Amino acid sequence: MPINLTPNAIASINGGDVNSKPLVQVTDIKLIGSNQERYRFLISDSVSAQHAMLATQLNDRVKTGQVKIGSVVQLIDYICSTVQNRKIIVVLNMETIILDYEIIGNPKMFTESDSTTQKAIPTGNSEHPVRINNFNALKPGTFNTPNPSTCNAPNPGTFSAPNTSTFRATNSGTFRAPYPGNNVQSFRPTVQPSYEPPPNYRNHGPILKNEAPARIIPIAALNPYQGRWAIKARVTAKGDLRRYNNARGDGKVFSFDLLDSDGGEIRVTCFNAVVDRFYDVIEVGKVYLISKGSLKPAQKNFNHLKNEWEIFLEATSTVDLCPEEDGSIPRQQFFFRSISEIENTENNAILDVIGIVISVNPSVPILRKNGMETQRRILNLKDRSGRSIELTLWGDFCSKEGQKLQEMVDVGFFPVLAVKAGKVNDFSGKSIGTISSTQLFINPEFPEAQDLRQWFDRGGKDTASVSISGEMLSAGSKNEIRKTVAQIKDEGLGRSEKPDWVTVRAFLTFIKSDTFCYTACPLMIGDRQCNKKVTHSGNRWRCDRCNQEFEECDYRYLLQAQIQDQTGLTWVTAFQESGEEIMGCPAKELYMLKYELQDDTRFGEIIRSRVFNQYLFRLKIKEEMFGDEQRVKITVIKADQLNYSSESRYLLDLISKTQKVNDFRPR
Repeated sequence: MPINLTPNAIASINGGDVNSKPLVQVTDIKLIGSNQERYRFLISDSVSAQHAMLATQLNDRVKTGQVKIGSVVQLIDYICSTVQNRKIIVVLNMETIILDYEIIGNPKMFTESDSTTQKAIPTGNSEHPVRINNFNALKPGTFNTPNPSTCNAPNPGTFSAPNTSTFRATNSGTFRAPYPGNNVQSFRPTVQPSYEPPPNYRNHGPILKNEAPARIIPIAALNPYQGRWAIKARVTAKGDLRRYNNARGDGKVFSFDLLDSDGGEIRVTCFNAVVDRFYDVIEVGKVYLISKGSLKPAQKNFNHLKNEWEIFLEATSTVDLCPEEDGSIPRQQFFFRSISEIENTENNAILDVIGIVISVNPSVPILRKNGMETQRRILNLKDRSGRSIELTLWGDFCSKEGQKLQEMVDVGFFPVLAVKAGKVNDFSGKSIGTISSTQLFINPEFPEAQDLRQWFDRGGKDTASVSISGEMLSAGSKNEIRKTVAQIKDEGLGRSEKPDWVTVRAFLTFIKSDTFCYTACPLMIGDRQCNKKVTHSGNRWRCDRCNQEFEECDYRYLLQAQIQDQTGLTWVTAFQESGEEIMGCPAKELYMLKYELQDDTRFGEIIRSRVFNQYLFRLKIKEEMFGDEQRVKITVIKADQLNYSSESRYLLDLISKTQKVNDFRPR
């Protein structure tokens, strides 16, 4: 059956029409782009043809054969954008009406001049036709035309023919000279098409901007070829404010993630002055209307969202809080993978996982490659797939969610934990680690968590599971090395190029009380405190490093103590954080008690209350030069009072593993 495409569809779209939903035909398809696949169409209305770019979310339409050369399609959502001084139609959504059809008409490439309609006036017999585009009659016998060069006339604005001074016109735009001898004196056209001159903005005063609100579109439809757009979405995650330094100077940056009602996600990034505008405005869980940002390719090394673009807000961007809660936009979107699936997942993949927390290890300090120290805590998850996996928490996750999880497990309650955007690590088996964009949800209320809780309570807790993270202890990590005091010396720990990190369970037996702290510089050098020892001069303190004086100094622990277990004793040093964990109060409080108030009785009671307590000491052991002598220095990084519940589980698990080893030995 014959198909009628929408007349003048291409010209209408180029003129700004985005609502007519025209019927057009695909006359050519090309795959372009090396890094990211994009399809370029040539679409036709049977008379004019125009290049169109297909939105990437519609790529599968081409790959699966839902649209091909010759297909008749209806454009649902589309815009016309200027790219490199050429207009391109960006197709955001469409429907295939007829899959395969012969090419209709003989379409020609659309040009800007085609937008000015050309009309002709046919006449009777004549030997000298003259074509005039768009005219206004001034008086009988004279005509005004916007382009005299296209008219066969001796002077601009008037027309004549050989051997006559008059024209005969019919109801069209074509005029022919009459034969000589015709008694025609003058005429008036029966139809005068109105002349609409092409736009000419020079010397016509300022041009008013289009201040109408931008049309709200789905996140999935965003692309760099659009001019004005707006999205309505919920903030699902907000990154920390980070500062950086590069060749262009210092700067600051933060980003946040958005989710809309169609399930589309995208990351938004702000730099420098834009940070000041929006950092305090953005709140996780709130819905915002965002417009006037630029789109750039997403950096997949840092951006795990399933979107090829990332929004960068600018000085002209707007972020408006939506006053009413939009129930159509979910609060979070998960794509959970079972633990058994993670076993075959590639390294560094970013994914979501949910499981039951079956054990939590204490937090331990870790020295990063850049020399900065951070905290690490390892816990273990299991699910109904019969597998378990290690989850490593880094930084603030250790003290926030990590501490809460440990308190739950210590009292015998095993919570459900959902992990959004965990990073897969394949070192010694598969494990998951937190990154800056990771989110942890403890005992969430969505259906997957409820199903997992019911399974665990109805017998899942007694179901055996196999770890995909290599060797694992229920209360101790493969990265936590337990040693005795005697082993530190016997095994020569600390004498290699890198320090040794071990955990020792021991009693605190002695504290040197005469040099338990020092006076420190409180000034900041960059983002870190100086902490160098200062001297007292009159009523002020002086720091030789900073070359400054100040009225108040800081007081920092420098504890010299002995620890002892069943194998021997050794001296250790505890600085500020670990010193506070041992003494249970700030160094300044003890300093004032001993040297200002001179209350030796109260001071002695505090010291005696701390000795002969049993701790899990996290120790850093490193050989250092003292004068001309090499000595092994043992530093207390963390001191946790022994938790007998966790320690008992550790010992029972150790006994169980020892028995299994003995079972495999030949008899």
